Amino acid sequence: MTSRGLTYWTDGKEKRIFFAFGHWLYALDANNGKPVPAFGKNGKISLREGLSRPGADEYVLSNTPGVVFENLLIIGTRVSEGPTALPGDIRAYHAGTGELVWTFRTIPRPGEYGVETWPEKAYQAVGGANSWMGMAIDREKGIVYAPTGSAAFDFYGGNRQGANLFANCLLALDARTGKRIWHYQTVHHDIWDRDLPAPPNLFTMQKEGKQIPAVAQITKQGYIFVFDRVTGKPLFPIEERSVSSSDIPGEKPYPTQPVPLKPTPFTRQTFTEADLNDFVAQREEVVKELRASRTGAPFLPITRQRTIIFPGSDGGAQWGGAAVAPDGVMYVPAKEIPVYTSLTDAPAPATLTSGEKLYQAHCSACHGTDRKGDHSGTYPSLLDVSTRLKEEDMHQLLKKGRGMMPAFTHLSASEREAIVGFLAGKGNAQPANIKSSAKSWVPYVHTGYNRWYDKNGYPINRPPWGTLTAINLNTGDHLWQIPLGEFPALSAKGMAPTGTDNYGGPLVTASSLIFIAATPDRKFRAFDRKTGKLLWETLLPAAGYASPSTYSVNGRQFVVIACGGGKLRSKSGDRYVAFALGNSG
Repeated sequence: MTSRGLTYWTDGKEKRIFFAFGHWLYALDANNGKPVPAFGKNGKISLREGLSRPGADEYVLSNTPGVVFENLLIIGTRVSEGPTALPGDIRAYHAGTGELVWTFRTIPRPGEYGVETWPEKAYQAVGGANSWMGMAIDREKGIVYAPTGSAAFDFYGGNRQGANLFANCLLALDARTGKRIWHYQTVHHDIWDRDLPAPPNLFTMQKEGKQIPAVAQITKQGYIFVFDRVTGKPLFPIEERSVSSSDIPGEKPYPTQPVPLKPTPFTRQTFTEADLNDFVAQREEVVKELRASRTGAPFLPITRQRTIIFPGSDGGAQWGGAAVAPDGVMYVPAKEIPVYTSLTDAPAPATLTSGEKLYQAHCSACHGTDRKGDHSGTYPSLLDVSTRLKEEDMHQLLKKGRGMMPAFTHLSASEREAIVGFLAGKGNAQPANIKSSAKSWVPYVHTGYNRWYDKNGYPINRPPWGTLTAINLNTGDHLWQIPLGEFPALSAKGMAPTGTDNYGGPLVTASSLIFIAATPDRKFRAFDRKTGKLLWETLLPAAGYASPSTYSVNGRQFVVIACGGGKLRSKSGDRYVAFALGNSG
């Protein structure tokens, strides 16, 4: 199970470490690593408890650590992204006892603020809108800032017409009570999987001789929204722009979307034929496919026709997030690779009478209608799954999930048996009973998260494909932008670094260095934060898809990076590597 960190709490006497595994949240004694009996039931609580709706699955976990405020642990969750997703409530637990202290419902119920932005009783029919990406907290003001993701299902919203508060929002909540102080919705009625991808950054803005407590939120689109931390007032103008309508029956995209006029976006915003790279393989074939696609503007609704999302559905910015120096300069890694998808009819519940149709209804959105998975390796090919997994292992994955894969607890045992039989090449087994396929059914599924690469494995658009950008948040202007990452085969031909896919955040030090790994080329790099000049790099045992940390021991400073690899079809690893920077000062 992947995890992006731990949370430490002390009241001056007891010291505890909180971490989540599956749907369990554990409290360990920091002195000996043993479960704390007084917390929940023998040191753990279930994150499933209190989350439910008719027809939902049971998939919930927390792979991003919560934040501590006084004696509270405030935490969000990851839920599935399909029609059967659980709701994405944000909750606070007493750090001593594990008692639930408050809940903020991101899909409002009758009488609650924002309920009018949903259809009637949407809380019983729709899930998601969850805070999976981590939070930031102003302990002095007692405010927790929680970003949220899209409502499920990600690419069709005909069953949830309206703006859909509090999906795709930056929420400012009273950390003691969970009451909403202010919010801002960065995407209305999201049908593009435009989750806010990372925790917000707190900083002090210098503006017209004044110091303003501010919060900045990066996005997958390459936008940065900047607000007064207390009032929620935008500190740069934001314009509501008209966007396209949809020809999908039942779908009603919101007529406008917010676009900040500053800071300047850190990614390109459109992709057209003119943006193809000069060395794309099989150019005529790519051009033909591109001309048959819908592209060239942000916020194009997904339809039956191939629709290109740019930057891709995973960014732009990703979960590694950005770093902000004390002078208000933000450093944000990003990527610019087109992703395409489309909608196709979902098998009606009454027709789900074979393993193949059950696969198409429940598995194809990630693993593809052709079972080939995606290029990054995030969703593996299932064409040869029976050579890699035993049937009992497939059953275990369907029942309990793992990593990015949710648990399909909403399916009956015979439905899971039919899917396993189909994947194992046994033909189309007929499920003995259909448990709950109709309860959260929507009429469409999407055809996958398809990053568009040519046959040689290079993105079809012009570089840079990955970047690191320095942005002055006081003025909204870029200071510099450089490619982040390289393809060794292209570098060997004398080509300048193109940038690559990247996952992982930057670390800014007081000595004006930026440390970042993030790239599949396994490099760990240090840049001059004033100029973007590369000062140092080294090869890691596996790619560092994580954010570095720094610490000091006896006056000597160290930087450490987790080298897990695995994503983007890179070598997997299990090491932490630390580097000494010499004597501090």
